[in-house]
Amino acid sequence: MDKNTILGFVLIAAILITFSILNRPSLEEIERQRAYQDSLRIAQQELQEAIRESAAQKASDLDAVNHTDSSSEQKALKAYGDFKSAVSGEENLFVLENDLIKITLSNKGGRIVSAQLKEHLSRDSLPVELFHQDDTNFGFTMALRNNHIITTSSLFFNPVSEVTTDSEGNQQMIFRLQSETDAYIDFVYTLPANDYMLDFTVKSHEMSTIMPLGSNYMIVNWDSRIRQQEKGRQFEERYSTLNYKYLTDDMEKMNAAKDDEKKLAGRVKWIAFKDQYFSSILIAGESFSNTHLISKVESKESGYMKSYQAEMTVDYNPMSNEDMNFKFYLGPNRYKTLAAYDKGLPSDQKLKLRDLVPLGWGIFGWVSRFAIIPMFDFFSSFISNFGVIILLMTIVIKLVLFPLTYKSYVSSAKMRVLKPEIDEINERIPPEKAAERQKATMELYNKVGVSPFSGCIPTLLQMPILFAMFMFFPSSIELRGESFLWAKDLSSYDAIVSWDVYIPFISKFYGNHISLFTLLMTITTLISTKLNMANTNTSDQPGAGMMKWMMYLMPIMFMFIFNSYASGLSYYYFVSTLLTIVQTFIIRSTIDEEKLLAQLHAKRVANTNKKQQSKKKSSFMERLEKMQREQEKLMRERNKKR
Repeated sequence: MDKNTILGFVLIAAILITFSILNRPSLEEIERQRAYQDSLRIAQQELQEAIRESAAQKASDLDAVNHTDSSSEQKALKAYGDFKSAVSGEENLFVLENDLIKITLSNKGGRIVSAQLKEHLSRDSLPVELFHQDDTNFGFTMALRNNHIITTSSLFFNPVSEVTTDSEGNQQMIFRLQSETDAYIDFVYTLPANDYMLDFTVKSHEMSTIMPLGSNYMIVNWDSRIRQQEKGRQFEERYSTLNYKYLTDDMEKMNAAKDDEKKLAGRVKWIAFKDQYFSSILIAGESFSNTHLISKVESKESGYMKSYQAEMTVDYNPMSNEDMNFKFYLGPNRYKTLAAYDKGLPSDQKLKLRDLVPLGWGIFGWVSRFAIIPMFDFFSSFISNFGVIILLMTIVIKLVLFPLTYKSYVSSAKMRVLKPEIDEINERIPPEKAAERQKATMELYNKVGVSPFSGCIPTLLQMPILFAMFMFFPSSIELRGESFLWAKDLSSYDAIVSWDVYIPFISKFYGNHISLFTLLMTITTLISTKLNMANTNTSDQPGAGMMKWMMYLMPIMFMFIFNSYASGLSYYYFVSTLLTIVQTFIIRSTIDEEKLLAQLHAKRVANTNKKQQSKKKSSFMERLEKMQREQEKLMRERNKKR
């Protein structure tokens, strides 16, 4: 990494700061948003209080049902009003499955209690289970007549029939929550063949007869604990987030590093309980409102990453008996899979589930979306070894960037061959006259047609690809479980040596293992740095010693940082740096520095002659204009005499 690279980083930082300043909301916009949120705060507080009261009542009622005191049991049954017969029952499980997923449903609550992904294996070589019965809870809270409040997750549904399969392979299961009257609610689950998206429909019949007059909403309660699925907890914890998308806006997420809680004023389209590589997503047919989200970080010893809670309201009119439609996506965070759900939809109706895959913002995301991912999909369509795929991608990227790399190297070579003349300027002008030195140096550059920033532009143009690859590899589920050479899993670190003993500083900042690809990346980066420092010859520049020290320190710092990163990323940087070293030797062998110096001198002579001709031409034009002015003056005098 040379001074041009450092300047590239500085320019990027300047662009980011400028962009953030320009896009900062005005005071008027902030005040409008604050006023809007304040107007809904009272309604939200009342809603959340009702939810808490209903949850407390539900727990108390269920405890009373199991109590030996018959009078308490009668009180509990009475508390459930028209659904008192659904308080007790026997739990039975039912399975919907296709080639991709196995979903287990329970008649208690009529809810999903387990989701297993058949194509993905956990650390114990079993199918990945997103959640188990004890990890999750889902239900609706609603008000009944006589001030009764029930939560469906605590009641027993009746299966309308066994699991049915149609001619296209779609499976369906219907659960019915029957009241003491003709009123009932059906939960209809439909799993399409070869899909991760589960359709969930809530149908109602005569519910207006047992609900208060004017009822127009239900409360949705969804809780889940996210299991640790990967070997490296550090990155899984970083990428495990509670995400949500507003109805008419982009996706946002909760804080991943600490406990977080939010009350959302706007309407929400979907909520995602996201792990590093898998997600459980609840999608509203219309929208959610008055959403309250809670994200908590679990302890390392628990075996879980996060615990998520979501409480929101959905519009519901019992008079119309209209269906409430939802969808559950229970599957991998694969960009291609998630993006497919937007195909054929108008732009204002797109779900944008693909945003769950963190590809970076702005130009970095564009590079990943329109260059890296298509290239990765192209190679993986006929190559099964992902180590080879990464190698081919690196070669293609290097070939595409070769003109820029060549231009950058030539720029450095020009600066290097001009060093004797720069030294002569420095000897002739004392250090006290720094401005005069700089002016003389820039005049030299102008004469020979060299820009000290010409090598920076190619480096700057390469930065989006560098950052795009940095975001792509840790979030690419395609690398999960794929081995290459000694790396057993390209989505995790490739430890060749590990230890259990805690070593101060080392264990905290480096970890308890040594990743070989990271070590190779560090070695090749140090070699590349040495070559670049030799090419730039900055030993006489101010602060050159500090710059050289920083150039060698940065690869060591990256070794500590990347030791726990995905081995696929370290492997890419290792191969990329190795190819850069090869390119450097190839380019160096094709450039004759003596010939290059002669070309610069020839250009200086040409520029000098051109400047002189320009001056002569300017002098001629000046005389011509003077003659024209004198002629016009004579014409005016003649006109006056007439």
